[in-house]
Amino acid sequence: MSSLSTAHVLVEALPYIRRFAGKTVVVKFGGNAIAGTSEHDALSLFAEDIVLMHTVGIRPVVVHGGGPQINEMLTRLNIESSFSNGLRVTDAATMEVVQMVLNGQVNPQIVSAINTHGNVAVGLSGEDGRTLQCVPRDTSLGFVGDIERVRTHVIEGLLADGLVPVLSTVGVDVNGQPYNVNADTAAGAIAEALSAEKIIYLTDIAGLRKDIDDASSLIQRISVTDLSALIADGTISGGMIPKIESCMQAVKGGVKSAHILDGRIAHVLLLELFTDQGVGTMITGVN
Repeated sequence: MSSLSTAHVLVEALPYIRRFAGKTVVVKFGGNAIAGTSEHDALSLFAEDIVLMHTVGIRPVVVHGGGPQINEMLTRLNIESSFSNGLRVTDAATMEVVQMVLNGQVNPQIVSAINTHGNVAVGLSGEDGRTLQCVPRDTSLGFVGDIERVRTHVIEGLLADGLVPVLSTVGVDVNGQPYNVNADTAAGAIAEALSAEKIIYLTDIAGLRKDIDDASSLIQRISVTDLSALIADGTISGGMIPKIESCMQAVKGGVKSAHILDGRIAHVLLLELFTDQGVGTMITGVN
């Protein structure tokens, strides 16, 4: 890139930097996005984006899943796993693996990647300070939790100290029992509790499509009302439902917009936040 081209990029980014400075942006980093592609190290580029956001005054909060990593560990341990409506059925043995992988493997991996570029990330679990207080969703699902309350004091304390919270989505009930919480749902609840400006979901798809097999049918912007219709007619189904429902709930709860982006794209966060065109699908409260 020429010096002039670099200058044009910076000028294009300037109004967005001003607009979002001081604002909280929750970024859900999915296990599929962490895996990246053969072309680049998605985690390293994600870490660079987070540090740049932090440097220009945005307050990022990272919420992560780790589905593929949990699947891999369960397979290695010969523990069978099943899903119901996009949620992992979680017995006691599976719950131990979820804690081990999310708290002990994926969370430190993300924190380390961010701190390589700027020593600002702090890892925590939804268990810490009972940040994600849960109740059981359904006995048939085992230790799968619904969020009853998000206690934001730990997250807000880290943000006030100029740090980047990196949160794994293991919740806990009032008796200290840990629960597996869907990371998409957790991210939406956290964004709502923090009155975030945006919530951004990084995954392994380019965004929502009217026709899942047609890349040209990408939906660039959609309202909560129109999104509800796509769920009702079956256009959105399976594992996408928790993600979309959490987007909708966050926007209804006061988050200004929700975004679904392909985390495998190099610097996709910067493309969305700091360019006129943006990428992926944006969900808003109005048409």
